[in-house]
Amino acid sequence: MHDDRSLVEARLRRVLDERIRPAVYPESVPLDVAVWHAPDEPVPVAEGLAAEPAPIEVGARWGAPWGTSWFRVTGTVPEAWAGRTVEAILDLGFDENMPGFQCEGLVYRPDGTPVKGLNPRNQWVRIGAPAEGGEEVRLHIEAASNPVVLGYHPFLPTQLGDKETAGSEPQYTLTRMDLAVLDETVWQLVIDLEVLGELMAELPVESARRWEILRAVERALDAVDLQDVGGTAAEARSRLTDVLAAPAAPSAHRISAVGHAHIDSAWLWPLRETVRKVARTTSNMTALLDDEPDFVFAMSQAQQWAWVKEHRPEVWARVKKAVADGRFVPAGGMWVESDTNMPGSEAMARQFVHGKRFFLDEFGIENDEAWLPDTFGFAAGLPQIIKAAGSKYLLTQKISWSRTNKFPHHTFTWEGIDGTRIFAHFPPVDTYNCSMKGSEIAHAARNFKDKGVARHSLAPTGWGDGGGGTTREMVAKAARLRDLEGSATVAWETPADFFAKAAAEYPNPPVWVGELYLELHRATLTSQARTKQGNRRSEHLLHEAELWAATAAVRTGFSYPYEDLDRIWKTVLLHQFHDILPGSSIAWVHREARRTYERIAEELNRIIDAAQRALAGEGTTPVVFNAAPHARAGIPAGGAAMPTARGGTTLAARPDGGHVLDNGLLRIEVDARGLVVSVYDIQADRETIAPGRAANLLQLHPDFPNMWDAWDVDEFYRNTVTDLTDADEVGPGEDGVSVRIVRSFGASRVTQVLSLAPGERRLVVDTEVDWHETEKFLKLAFPLDVHAERYASETQFGHFHRPTHTNTSWEAAKFEACNHRFVHLEEPGWGVAIVNDSTYGHDVTRTVRTDGDGGTTTTVRASLLRAPRFPDPETDQGVHRFRHALVPGAGIGDAVREGWRINLPERRITGAGEVAPLVAVDQEAVVVTAVKLADDGSGDVVVRFHEAHGGRARATLTAGFHVTGATVTDLLERPLPETATPARDGNGITVRLRPFELMTLRLKRA
Repeated sequence: MHDDRSLVEARLRRVLDERIRPAVYPESVPLDVAVWHAPDEPVPVAEGLAAEPAPIEVGARWGAPWGTSWFRVTGTVPEAWAGRTVEAILDLGFDENMPGFQCEGLVYRPDGTPVKGLNPRNQWVRIGAPAEGGEEVRLHIEAASNPVVLGYHPFLPTQLGDKETAGSEPQYTLTRMDLAVLDETVWQLVIDLEVLGELMAELPVESARRWEILRAVERALDAVDLQDVGGTAAEARSRLTDVLAAPAAPSAHRISAVGHAHIDSAWLWPLRETVRKVARTTSNMTALLDDEPDFVFAMSQAQQWAWVKEHRPEVWARVKKAVADGRFVPAGGMWVESDTNMPGSEAMARQFVHGKRFFLDEFGIENDEAWLPDTFGFAAGLPQIIKAAGSKYLLTQKISWSRTNKFPHHTFTWEGIDGTRIFAHFPPVDTYNCSMKGSEIAHAARNFKDKGVARHSLAPTGWGDGGGGTTREMVAKAARLRDLEGSATVAWETPADFFAKAAAEYPNPPVWVGELYLELHRATLTSQARTKQGNRRSEHLLHEAELWAATAAVRTGFSYPYEDLDRIWKTVLLHQFHDILPGSSIAWVHREARRTYERIAEELNRIIDAAQRALAGEGTTPVVFNAAPHARAGIPAGGAAMPTARGGTTLAARPDGGHVLDNGLLRIEVDARGLVVSVYDIQADRETIAPGRAANLLQLHPDFPNMWDAWDVDEFYRNTVTDLTDADEVGPGEDGVSVRIVRSFGASRVTQVLSLAPGERRLVVDTEVDWHETEKFLKLAFPLDVHAERYASETQFGHFHRPTHTNTSWEAAKFEACNHRFVHLEEPGWGVAIVNDSTYGHDVTRTVRTDGDGGTTTTVRASLLRAPRFPDPETDQGVHRFRHALVPGAGIGDAVREGWRINLPERRITGAGEVAPLVAVDQEAVVVTAVKLADDGSGDVVVRFHEAHGGRARATLTAGFHVTGATVTDLLERPLPETATPARDGNGITVRLRPFELMTLRLKRA
């Protein structure tokens, strides 16, 4: 037979595009359209419906950036259409290639009942099949003219990312507003041909199945009368029946399709717009569930559910019914799909506490899975947190974006720093916006790395980010792919059903130990420094507020602010979303975040002050409160006292220029350039700084990644560096025992103060940067005379080791990494820590000195600031303040302690006298991360702690109140029945912890 394959395939493409798809709506009449433009921010639904609109014609421009327009469409169903299916086609000016990044709408009936969302791939509204013509149609559309920030030429700087700078130019052209007849037979023919055409294209050319499909398609096209598609569509479909009925091979890959709409809680739009995106999508999905009995939809992020409940009660009622039916499924059990690298220990725990509790309270449903398809890598402490929250699975897709190394598994066991293991799955479909295209389904089957031992994978199916979720076309395609020869099989299933099947078929999957590092988007650890500082400081203020409020409640009857703390926690957790905390959102989002963090700080400081004053009582005795989990200067952890005197610090001139700081423990030499050329550990008789090098060195790099400006830093940035060694001023600080340095570079200015506290083994570096650079990367370098093949960086409830070398591509790819409060490296018996109060990104490199002693220089650099221009063209312009400390002679315990110290400074007030801790621990390796009252209002005291040094620990917790019972609980403060009750002797509770083990104790008060 002659090879006419390409001829038939080309014929299929043209006939579908030019004849069959246009025949889906064979008849149409225009609707009358009027519009009212809301003057500023979105208005309540009742106000939009009541507003008096003005006529507007199709073809007119509408919608200022970030505006809201209320369209009213009216018309009459023609008499001749009686008994036929009628739909309204409402095209606001969509670009079908940009679902989720365009204008969007929510359709209402005149009584305010929501109907469904309008999106680029979802422009229809079912009117019905009226028995008689003449039916009046009246619909209202709340349309959002969100501008296209990420266009066809991506990453171009734009002022559209903030309403304050976006201007008023109309963004869209009203394209089509019609009533139309839907020819359902033609629509089904389109789906038949699309499924077969897409499957055919994925099959080997030499396979018999491909040619069987080709011939069937050819016969179907022969049956289509191009001048009467509707009249011949049924015959064309009949010629495809046999190839569509051929069953899949028994060994076919099995895909669990989960209806999905990944909605970023903020990104290229502000938080207020996400509220409406969620309302549109949930309206769409509840409507689709009514029409499609096999369909199942899952939605994560309890915050988004809470928005629907608060802002769209009419949509919420439909959602609750669909949940009760088991087909609209809460997923993930987290407050938002957060970043997991930067949130602190307690914050990461509270993501699950607040997320799971919302779903339990509202629906009685508890999730087993963490659902994080788009998060930029996963910290090594996360498995323990997932398990401690009562969950056991992880789903993500993002690791497939890694640039350097391909992750070796799709289904595997992930082991965290404490040895906790959870079952994890990366969907091999490699998208969280699967649309059921044949290429996607075939890719999932081919790509699946666990063939031969497993055959199940998951496909999150639907348009995200306001694209409207799953479409009826996707559902129709999935129905044809349920059992189709040549394809993987597809079935709609909940995440719980998928994980149960996947775990059952693969009882011993391979194990991956440690962090799941994303080899991309590394700059998210630095972009938008104020957002990151706001997060860090909010986390520690919450720690203080809970600690002092709980202590005051037990000791003085202080009113514990349950509701305020709950609300503030949820606000902080929302801002840990994976495009807010990472700094990858538009200017509007970060402008609002800065104001939000300021309000949070004011409110938490009021709570802290009130609680401390209640504890201190009336009096004139100065007392210092220490909220850190370690004693300092005689002040107990979690208590208040007067600090003990600890010697003094001297400042002297350096013979070669510069200054010398000395407190009897460390001697610091600062040269005339303001660089630290010596940090001498007097007790150890050891130099910290590498020979011939200088610390406190600010380094400036060009920073223009190939794409994803706010997200990425590409390794070639290191090829060019400018050391900022010229100083405008170097002299004594205002206190007379510190060194102040001022530098100018470009359009920016840096002021630093170097100080050495009496009796302390740490050099504190306070850095203020008035930053006005563009596409630059600022680092703070500490070249250390330490030989170490690995270093530790703090993560949730412990620390994680990374190599300092680049033996393999996996190690080389980690050229920018995350730490929380400290980085620590050591030789046996002596180490160095660098601690910080608000930075996360860093890099560690090592070189061997070729002259002199041949020793190793290990350089730790903290990442301070970037200046990308997309999506916020003014990223980080202005004044920033950072605090770092260099701690010579530090063991890992010193790193832990100093990291807490720099983030929780003392608070001084006057009162009646000392305050004893509510809970004391006799083992420094056991670090208390939370002391609070139980969330249920019982008055029980909840204490969360972990082993922080990486070894085993036995500790006694002593309560400063009468304890009648102690129970080990999960993160939600529920008893863990399989865990032994800890030994208790009066108010003392003895616990034993494995390395990095996390434990929550609930203490019942008399």
